[in-house]
Amino acid sequence: MKAIWLRNPKEVTPEEYISFYRSLTKDFGDDKPLAWTHFNAEGDVEFKSVLFVPPKASPELFDKYYTNAPQLKLYIRRIFISDEIEDLLPKYLAFLKGIVDSDTLPLNVSREMLQQHNSLKTIKKKLIRKALDMIKRIMDDDPDEIISEDEDGLEEEVEEQTSEKKGKYAEFWKEYGKFIKMGILDDTTNGKRLAKLIRFQSSKSGEKLISFDQYVARMKPDQSYIYFITGQDTNQLEKSPLLEKLLKKEYEVIYFTDPLDEYVMQHLTEYEEKKLQDASKDNLKIGGKDSKAKTKELAKAYKKLTKWWKDILSGENLESVKVSTRLANTPTVVVTSKTGWSSNMERVMQAQTFVDSSKVSHMKSKRILEINPRHPIIQELRQKIAVDPEDDVARQAAALLYETALIESGFTLDDPKIFASRIHSVIKMNLNVDPDAQVQEEADEVNKDDDIDFDDNEKTKPDHQEEGHVISDPEPVDLLTETLGGKEAKEASGIDNENPTSSSFMGDGDEAQVFKEAVEFSKPDSMLSVNDEL
Repeated sequence: MKAIWLRNPKEVTPEEYISFYRSLTKDFGDDKPLAWTHFNAEGDVEFKSVLFVPPKASPELFDKYYTNAPQLKLYIRRIFISDEIEDLLPKYLAFLKGIVDSDTLPLNVSREMLQQHNSLKTIKKKLIRKALDMIKRIMDDDPDEIISEDEDGLEEEVEEQTSEKKGKYAEFWKEYGKFIKMGILDDTTNGKRLAKLIRFQSSKSGEKLISFDQYVARMKPDQSYIYFITGQDTNQLEKSPLLEKLLKKEYEVIYFTDPLDEYVMQHLTEYEEKKLQDASKDNLKIGGKDSKAKTKELAKAYKKLTKWWKDILSGENLESVKVSTRLANTPTVVVTSKTGWSSNMERVMQAQTFVDSSKVSHMKSKRILEINPRHPIIQELRQKIAVDPEDDVARQAAALLYETALIESGFTLDDPKIFASRIHSVIKMNLNVDPDAQVQEEADEVNKDDDIDFDDNEKTKPDHQEEGHVISDPEPVDLLTETLGGKEAKEASGIDNENPTSSSFMGDGDEAQVFKEAVEFSKPDSMLSVNDEL
């Protein structure tokens, strides 16, 4: 019987392809390959090939990414040569399985010489093109991948599609998405084709994965950029202050949560002539000329505050303080320069096993503090420093706002102890605690006469107490009287029988005042509203 790859593709049934895949891979389970392609290449180099996308990625496949050889069997004129020819496919397509049979390659050369043969480069180029076409076909055949600006009527259209292909591309992406991302890093020639295969979540997609094409199709008329942000997870990103203005204007923002995405987005700077903008970087462009003019006016009005703030934080890794265009409800946020590391990139680099942490700290980009001129905290701070630039409360607030912004923006504090000390100072001030008050020393000895063992009361219960018969506990004064005796006990307790709610603790002393103020402090303040946008 003729080998399957030598037959006309139109004459081979799906069942035959599946059977051939199982015999080729020695995988006789119930899973079918996600896709296959069968083609004959003609021209200067002639060969026949069948390629398969396995249903599952083997666990070690990505871990050994740089040492993996393509899982293709090479035949020359129907004679098996090797299944370890490294140059048949690039590393990012090493998950594919199949065979290649060439009539052009020489038989009488060593494997080393064969890998240097010019014909092999031509075969590799054609295999890449066919492989990417096969993956794109999985995407195109999946009804979940339909590109539509209007969701109305979409359900009915999907129902007419075959259910077998529904969700196939999501399966592929789950298994092999990292390989496609590596392709963008390694294969600049096919970068645009690979970008179409990328999937991600966004601020409008919910848990569904979408493509760049789907994103572009529903961009707002006044939107010039594709906005994205990187981080640990979507729950964290959707609450980020970096996105406040974008989400308020209902611009869709892409969420990239894979550590690999940081590297991918350094290579992928535009899509279909639309520039990509990182929402965590400086110079975020939102709105048109009117917005720019307003920002310039505000920057001039707040110039004294931003300069003062920069001087206050002179010891920090801070490049500048400026008026923000991205904030709506938050007073401050920290970003980095366009070419610098984002907060997420810093986290990724610090997590590397063999990276010298001291070198990472030197490579961190300078931060940029952005302030919200419409926020009441910023407005009050501006008024304070206009009266007295040396105001200690204002200086402490400026430092605390910067550190809070670092945390909210995803950065790690260099010295959390200093931040904690500032928080404690604010708590002391709100509780009217003396800033210089010291922690009391622990007593060396405890006066046993001061201890009252209330458990002794259990021993005084009558033996004849019957089950279900409840005897009320004695009043605290009676118990103290019984234990200590008479008037001394009442004085020790500080409780007046005629006025049981009165005690020495709840009197008019300092402790009572602190207690009252603490209760008042615990009541929620009315929310400070941000002024309407200018």
